Amino acid sequence: MAVKLELYRVFKEVAETGNISAAAKNLYISQSAVSQSIKQLETALQARLFARSPRGVTLTGEGQMLYQYVRNALGLLATGEDKLSQAQQLLLGTLTIGASDTVTGQFLTPYLDEFHHQHPGIRLKIVSGRSAKVVSMLRSGAVDIAFASSPKDSTLETWPCFATHSVFVAGKNYHCDFDKIYTRQEMAEFPLILLERKASSRVFLEQEFLKAGVTLTPEIELSSRQLLVTLAGIGLGVAGVTLEFVRKDLESGDIRLLKTDFTIPERSVDMCTLKEVPPTAAATAFMEMVRRDM
Repeated sequence: MAVKLELYRVFKEVAETGNISAAAKNLYISQSAVSQSIKQLETALQARLFARSPRGVTLTGEGQMLYQYVRNALGLLATGEDKLSQAQQLLLGTLTIGASDTVTGQFLTPYLDEFHHQHPGIRLKIVSGRSAKVVSMLRSGAVDIAFASSPKDSTLETWPCFATHSVFVAGKNYHCDFDKIYTRQEMAEFPLILLERKASSRVFLEQEFLKAGVTLTPEIELSSRQLLVTLAGIGLGVAGVTLEFVRKDLESGDIRLLKTDFTIPERSVDMCTLKEVPPTAAATAFMEMVRRDM
């Protein structure tokens, strides 16, 4: 049974005023339109909803029962509209961002701080994950914005945030010649410490070596970028890392760069949304904040 919502709005107004004329005035429609709407609703529901008298109208037993549900339903709709309006005005709501811990800690933190102070009613939710995971969550609607490494997906709208470069590092006392310029083959012969295979930077690094016919076979595979630095720092091998994420460790002298006769092409960490899904007001405001500094 399909009954137009507007008929219920008229029904509620008549029930509360007890008068066709007063209901018409409050609804800014004619008395005949109100009477016709009530007639249509009674016909559709096959029930008599009002008892008429010279003094006005009163709800029948069936009408009283229906009124309780209509009042609650329309009240919920009004509340929903109000909450939506507040969300559009950035007064409340939730913004969910997908990003790796490293990107969150080394890039997003200042923006999160600024956004929180500007819009304290918006709850910020950060979902940690590597590029493939957060992009998948973006497609499923689990996050509003994703930060991923150079995603190649025509369904995404992307904005490069910062460039990243793959390099090799070792502990300052590691038994290698830091002045020597190493080839790909020589680098592959070190005991390598790399991220696990599902990491996009690991896949990219291996692909670049394979283009030159060199296979990388790490002795240690990790899920944590910081552990790469830690284990390289204590001399367990040479770690493949992202330069932008280890600058502080290099400056402290705990690890040192190895020189190479090759350069791995740069990538970028991109801010991503879905092309076919308009971002929420909160997501739009956050993206504008990040894009401001690009």
